[in-house]
Amino acid sequence: MADAGQVLILAGRFDPTCDLVVEELNRRAVPVFRADMAEFPLRLTLAASLGGDRWYGTLTNGRRTLDLASVRSVYYRRPTRPKFPDRMSPEARKVAETEARWGFGGLLAALPCRWLPPPGKAADAEYKPRQLRVAAEAGLRVPRTLVTNDPHAARDFADSIDGPLVYKPFFPVRGTVHGQTAAVYASIVNPDDLPHPDIATTAHLFQEWVPKAYEVRLTAVGGRIFAAEIHVDSDAGHIDWRSDYDSHTYKVCEPPPDVAAGVLRMLDRLGLPYGACDFVVTPEGVWRFLEVNPSGQYGFIEQATGLPITAAICDYLEGNGQ
Repeated sequence: MADAGQVLILAGRFDPTCDLVVEELNRRAVPVFRADMAEFPLRLTLAASLGGDRWYGTLTNGRRTLDLASVRSVYYRRPTRPKFPDRMSPEARKVAETEARWGFGGLLAALPCRWLPPPGKAADAEYKPRQLRVAAEAGLRVPRTLVTNDPHAARDFADSIDGPLVYKPFFPVRGTVHGQTAAVYASIVNPDDLPHPDIATTAHLFQEWVPKAYEVRLTAVGGRIFAAEIHVDSDAGHIDWRSDYDSHTYKVCEPPPDVAAGVLRMLDRLGLPYGACDFVVTPEGVWRFLEVNPSGQYGFIEQATGLPITAAICDYLEGNGQ
């Protein structure tokens, strides 16, 4: 039986994926306290003291109060950073931001409950070189990959694979250019353009191009796996499906047993109860692992396929499952 208590949800104010979880927990009559770390310290007040081996106290947002001792689980959905008074000097703001991270964030991390995902382990898993190594250790097939700032090493890598290269950013790059939102997606690199001097300016990630029959978004929650094929009908989407959601069609699929087992081993070694994994399936039916996102979106998959991912997340937050 699930433990009694509240679910603390830490997320940005506008998060449709988080809304799905809140709605399902409300349907189950599970008490929820939702907050964004951006509300601290101006609209969120913390008071906690250590009693024995536990922290006791409250988190208050002016409308509701959370008893910290009652928290059974935390859903950590990309909260935004704390905000401070505009009148603060840059020096004082820097100190306040540091103290908020180690004080407020540290207090939340000290709560003896399950997290989805645990922030520290999720942050570690965001490092693509680490997740690729762990995926390979877990038995998943990973494309040949190079990390470098050496233009000549990039050319040598291209020569060694004798085929197209893909460039990928290590972390999502989004912003505004000339008033329009913009993002950097995976792109094909012409080997004839190498060596390129811009490679020397920072770390770059290159992978061999893997021929695609289709791609798969595999979402794992508490030991349960939900997979959907992603078929894309555009040139840009064929390189990176995230660049053209409008061209997608989806189909529920069953991953091969060795892939499912490898995903669960990888997440266990990364210390993650949740992971949104991307795979390429080749024309020969071979599954090649691309990446795992410890807090990746899943709502678009659930909406298109009916896969019960929200229910699995709420099961985990209630205290059921692994």
